[in-house]
Amino acid sequence: MSADPEDFKHAFRHHPAGVAVITAQSPDGPIGLTVSSLASVTLQPPMLHFSVSTARYSASRLLGAETFVVNTLGAEHAEIARAFARPEGPRFTPEQGFATLPDGDPYLTGAHAVLHCRFASQTPAGDSTVCVGEIIDIITEEPGRALVYVDREFYALDAADRI
Repeated sequence: MSADPEDFKHAFRHHPAGVAVITAQSPDGPIGLTVSSLASVTLQPPMLHFSVSTARYSASRLLGAETFVVNTLGAEHAEIARAFARPEGPRFTPEQGFATLPDGDPYLTGAHAVLHCRFASQTPAGDSTVCVGEIIDIITEEPGRALVYVDREFYALDAADRI
C-alpha cells in the first residue's frame, strides 16, 4: 500500500471543510490568506490549529507575527474568501469591511466569529507549517449560511440542508 499524491488530493478535494481568512499586522502592513484547514484543539485553554503552505509569501509574513485573527466566513463572504485565496487578490479594501483591533490586527466585521489569537506553536510539516493558536478574545455574530470548500469550489450550506 502506498499514498499516491493524486489519490491524497482526490480524497481531500471531496472532503468539505469550513472556510476562514487568517489576518495579522506585519511590519509591511496587514496580511491575510484563506484557509480550509481550521479546527479546534482544546477547550481549556481554548486553542485552534490550521496549516499554511510555506511557499506562499503571505504565509511567511503571517508566521512572523506575534498575534493573528481567525475570521470564520459565511456564504456572504465567498468573494472575500476567493480574494484572499489568490496571491493577486484584492485585500483589505473598504468594500470588504475590515476594521482594526486595539493591537492593530485587522478583522472582518460581520464574520461569523472573530478569534484573536497568539501563536502557541508553529511546526514545519513537509511543505507546510502547522500553526496552533491560543485564543485571546472572541467576537461572535449571529451565524448565517455557512461557507464550505469542496472540490476546489465554495458552496453555501444552510441549516435547512440538515438530513
